[in-house]
Amino acid sequence: MTDTQHDNWDAIVIGSGIGGMAAAAALSRVGHKVLLLEQHWTLGGLTHSFSRNGFTWDVGIHYLSYMAPEERERRLLDWLCDTPIELVSLGTIYDVLHIGSAEPLSLSRPYEAQERDLKDRFPKQAEAIEAWTQALREGREALLKIFPTRAMPEIAGDILDWWNRHEIEKWCARTTKEVIDDLTDDPELAAVMAAQWGDHGGRPSKASFAMHAMISASYLKAGSWYPIGGAAAFAEHIIPTVTKAGGEARAGVRVEGLVFDGDTVAGVRTGDGREIRAKVVISDIGARETIDTLLPEKEEYRNWIEEIRALPSSIAHYTLFLGFEGDIEAAGAAKTNHWIYPTGETDILWTSAPDSDPPFVAVAFGSLKDPAHDPGPLQKHTGQILTWADWTPVAQWAGKPPGERGEDYDDFKRKVEDTLMRQFERYFPELAKMVVYRELATPLSTVTFTGHREGAFYGLDVTPQRVMCDALRAKTPIPGLYLAGQDVASPGIPGALWGGVLAAASVDPRVFKQFRK
Repeated sequence: MTDTQHDNWDAIVIGSGIGGMAAAAALSRVGHKVLLLEQHWTLGGLTHSFSRNGFTWDVGIHYLSYMAPEERERRLLDWLCDTPIELVSLGTIYDVLHIGSAEPLSLSRPYEAQERDLKDRFPKQAEAIEAWTQALREGREALLKIFPTRAMPEIAGDILDWWNRHEIEKWCARTTKEVIDDLTDDPELAAVMAAQWGDHGGRPSKASFAMHAMISASYLKAGSWYPIGGAAAFAEHIIPTVTKAGGEARAGVRVEGLVFDGDTVAGVRTGDGREIRAKVVISDIGARETIDTLLPEKEEYRNWIEEIRALPSSIAHYTLFLGFEGDIEAAGAAKTNHWIYPTGETDILWTSAPDSDPPFVAVAFGSLKDPAHDPGPLQKHTGQILTWADWTPVAQWAGKPPGERGEDYDDFKRKVEDTLMRQFERYFPELAKMVVYRELATPLSTVTFTGHREGAFYGLDVTPQRVMCDALRAKTPIPGLYLAGQDVASPGIPGALWGGVLAAASVDPRVFKQFRK
């Protein structure tokens, strides 16, 4: 059965995360008719929101970087949107670190302010702190030299990589831990330097330092921002760009495979057996997921496939969504995020849920970040407790659909909730008394809504191997197939945004020409 609603799509984009929406909107801006397909019933991927009992939460956004009005990413986002998204600054202090029993440390921007904060706390480490600031600047620049190669022909990208090989080897090929160990032997300062690794999902002992620098330095350079109206604003403002250009966005459509004309991708096959044809297909579901779920085995692409399959997946997570009633600011809540490491160790995951306390939690209060939030007479507010975790504890239920995992899974979830709440109460006892609703998302929730292997929140792990992997170019070796999203660029909303635009520009170079006008 073929699609009868529209038989001349210029492009099909699979997945409506920010990378998919960006790819679809960018192509729409230069005159293409694009069909955007999403398996979930809500568009937006990890930028969507959900509501319960009068509360609304974002599933994947705590704050955004590179969204100051003068930043390229902000101008790019404005170009992609039918009407601009309003974003609000979260202020000078954006994160608070709790390292073991030490006093909480507030992180402020810009670079110079954070240097002063760290020198006040670690006066004997001034030289290491200055070197750290410089490393963040140079590591960020090294990674920015790799990104353009993802949309270049292979030979041009190889030449650019060769030209920048010194900076790439110095910052991209070393881990965060290796760079920190070269700078300081103070364990608390080292923990502070590594603490924000959750913003990209790469543990300090495994992540490319350049990726850590790219994400951490982004808040120092451009501050932290939040979309007014919450994360759902992305779909609300970007999707109309697609539809007004003659395209469509369809939710609840599962793509089960690619359609080929000879060796060229010519469309997709959906779960109901329908074939939908297009000149090109862009996948925003993840590089490995594209290979494992959409591609037939083709021997001629074996090297490319094996190179991507050799890259490890990112971490999984649990998130406990909280609903409060009362004056949460008076009880200690603020716009800032809290990174809490009770033992002082930062390079660690929760591997034994729920039989031990999590070694890390991040706490955020989304409703305080959004000026559009109306708490109403009951003063309803929302928050989240997140912890990075191993997939193993939930693997036994992975083959069962939601609602059919049995009482033992329900009991497991209740224990995880209770454990996370105990941790929250230790640090925010007055706020814990105001919780009137809570709901847990496990790594299985990530699989359900994104299809990511083993609940990998950030897709592929940000190892040096991944950062320098030539197989992650937007244009794949399979004619007609392109990759978008964070696997092409970097984790997070700005990275996935660029991944989508790089895919669109690989299809039609006019994308960059139009954006620069």
